[in-house]
Formats: sequence, structure tokens, C-alpha cells
Amino acid sequence: MASRAVRPFVLVVDDEPTIADIVARYLQRAGYDTDIAADGYEALHLALTRLPDLVVLDVMLPGIDGLEVMHRLREDSKGVLVILLTARGDPIDRITGLRRGADDYMTKPFLPEELVARVEAVLRRTRVPATRSELIAFDDIAVDDAAHRVTVFGREVSLTLLEYKLLLFFMQHPGQVLSREQLIERVWEHTFYSDTTTVTVHIRRLRHKIERDPSQPRWIQTVWGVGYRFQA
Repeated sequence: MASRAVRPFVLVVDDEPTIADIVARYLQRAGYDTDIAADGYEALHLALTRLPDLVVLDVMLPGIDGLEVMHRLREDSKGVLVILLTARGDPIDRITGLRRGADDYMTKPFLPEELVARVEAVLRRTRVPATRSELIAFDDIAVDDAAHRVTVFGREVSLTLLEYKLLLFFMQHPGQVLSREQLIERVWEHTFYSDTTTVTVHIRRLRHKIERDPSQPRWIQTVWGVGYRFQA
């Protein structure tokens, strides 16, 4: 297990051998252990037997498509992280992937160096800080960062890692208007994102989990044309 901490394991899933090989080689140069799967069934087998830290997953796969693979991985191995690869330029496809639980996505063609940077950023978000803040609470919502727990109206709420980090960041900056670009940089830890659709999708999902009426949010409010604000 000690070696896993030093060299995270990334599973690359793509039915185009050239792309899979290039991605794997770039990741290996960056210090990752890798393996390759060419279809959905092989991806599920390797993921459930070798337990990767992260899966780089093509959407268009023979047998089982990438979205179904991700769905099954989420059911059987909730801790695995997923970056989707898609040749589709339609934003609806990307939004669908994010709504189904992808941690990030990239559209083909892409630079292998950027993919490595995305992998590093997603894995970095999962690392537990050496010190954590204490309880943050406003009215009926509270985040216990030490215990990684969120309670709303006295009920514990289950959030994904990104949803948790997003809520925590909002609550650490009450009343401050935060742009999508700021959230991408501070929560997603990206500085090169041009498409901020992922912010909109994750805020919508977060509202459905913490707000009594997501269409009339009490806490995470939209400031039209600017961004979002946590109203304490």
C-alpha cells in the first residue's frame, strides 16, 4: 500500500489503441502507474480487481459505453475518480457526464500534457489537508470539516467530494459574490478552464441536496451576470 501512496494508479480506457498508449505513456512519465482497457467489460474487470485511484474513460466504447461503465463503478467502488473523454462537442453530452458523476471531462482532440494536468488536479482535490477548520454553521446548515460531515435542518446530507468542497468554500466566504472562474480556480484548482458549465451543473446538484426549494434557493443564490453568493 505504501507504493500506491507514492505512485497513484490510473486506468486508461479507450478503444483507440494509439490514444490509449499515448495517454498511458505520458502518465507514466509523470509518475503514475497505469493499465489500459479497450472496452467497457475489460474496464470494469480491471477497475474492480486492481482498484485504480482514477479512471480516464472514453465515452464511446464497444460493449458498454463509458457512461454505463462510470455508473457501475460508482455503485461498486464509490471512491474511484473519473475523467471522461468525449469526441462529441455538444455541451449537452458534457453536462450529462457531469450530472452522472464525472469528476472532470476532456473533449477530443486534446493535448496529453493537459490531460496529465487534469489528472493531477483531480487527485489533488482528494488529498486530505494536514489541518482542517472547525465547524462552520449558519442557521440550519453546518459543515464539520474535521469529520467531513454536512448537516441540513438536523439531517446529515451525503455529498460528492466536489459538492462538499464547493459548499465549504461558499461557507468560508459568506456574502461574497464568486464568479464561475473563481470557483474553477479555487475549488476545481484549474487555471486553464474556458468552459465553466461544470460549475453550473455542480451548483444545481448541490442545491437539490441542501435547499428546501432548489428553484428558490435560500443559501446559494445566483447573482445574474456575475456568479453566485452564499447568503448567510
